[in-house]
Amino acid sequence: MNKNIRINKAITAKEVRVIDEAGENIGVMPTEKALALAEDRELDLIEISPTANPPVTKLMDFGKYQYLEKHKAKEARAGSQTTETKSIQIKIGTGEHDLELKAKKIGQFIKDGHRVKVELFLPGRTKYLGKEFLAERLERVLKLIPEEYKIAEEIKKGPKGMYMIVEKNK
Repeated sequence: MNKNIRINKAITAKEVRVIDEAGENIGVMPTEKALALAEDRELDLIEISPTANPPVTKLMDFGKYQYLEKHKAKEARAGSQTTETKSIQIKIGTGEHDLELKAKKIGQFIKDGHRVKVELFLPGRTKYLGKEFLAERLERVLKLIPEEYKIAEEIKKGPKGMYMIVEKNK
């Protein structure tokens, strides 16, 4: 929420556009007249849009305004969903049964909505094996994934070996 919201006498503009508590546009008027109107209705004059020309103000209780702004921010945070990138590591010599277990785990991560980084760990001299051979070893596990997925990032070389990122197919 914006900390420097100007209310009542803190509004410095000569003229303001006033919106009443029902959301109706009253019109452009001098700030003094708008302040008098707010005082008559026992409400605050809150500057909603200070960058507009003239600035837009609203007649309402400042406490209610703060509550509504916090509520909007909370809803926006609740609506945004962060996707975590999970990581699964396999080696060249990983057996078929272990690959099935890892593929099942990848499927579970994808089902939960996460992205999954599938890494082919290459110790020592295995880093210098043929690229096609290594890519085939990495793709072996992809054939076993039970969920629908799409490849978010193609096979790339990383510091530990090769990796690719898969995610839920929307």
